[in-house]
Amino acid sequence: MKYAVLGILAVFTTIHLIDSWKDDAKKRRRTKPFLLILVLIYYLLATDSPSIMLIIALSLSWLGDVLLMPKGNKWFISGGTMFLFSHIFFAAACLLNIVTVDFNPKFLILIIPVSCVYIAISILTSRSIKANLSKKMFVLMLLYLFFNTFTNICALVQLLILKSPGALVTYIGAVLFFVSDCSLYLVRYHKNENIIFKRHFTVMLTYVLGELLIAQGFLLLG
Repeated sequence: MKYAVLGILAVFTTIHLIDSWKDDAKKRRRTKPFLLILVLIYYLLATDSPSIMLIIALSLSWLGDVLLMPKGNKWFISGGTMFLFSHIFFAAACLLNIVTVDFNPKFLILIIPVSCVYIAISILTSRSIKANLSKKMFVLMLLYLFFNTFTNICALVQLLILKSPGALVTYIGAVLFFVSDCSLYLVRYHKNENIIFKRHFTVMLTYVLGELLIAQGFLLLG
């Protein structure tokens, strides 16, 4: 059954990406609400020990997807708020996997510079669209990317401690999620509307793949 759901997800994602490639907003909206629901169903069918934190995170991501569909800043903020909370639960899910394991201070040699890279990208991305944002929107959007950064760092720490394929897949998924969010910022608010290759195609490809890899990573972690 889980493979059937994975197949349905592949079909819906392919249709959505084709419509995104064509930049057909009306058709994209038809398939978008189903993508994260299918990822969540796949995860639930594939695991014998589901992570409550991950289930909440995926559910909030789905809700964020739905709220982002209408145009307007209020909807963008509402959807972004759901995604912000989803990152908190994604991070918690990672931390719960390593809470009983001792942290090696040597990991900071990698964690600190990687964190600086994420923060720099977050600031540069937000500043590149600042002219088209209110001060409140700018602060909120930058704050959101910092939460996304925190999720990525938690996934990185999990990888450094566990050193397992599941942790690696989870981290790759988190990175793609970060790339998707930065791309979405630029697609929505940058003065050059074509700054991102095929606009929403890139946003959704990295987003769906990122969420699926996070779920798959947790399945591998058991």
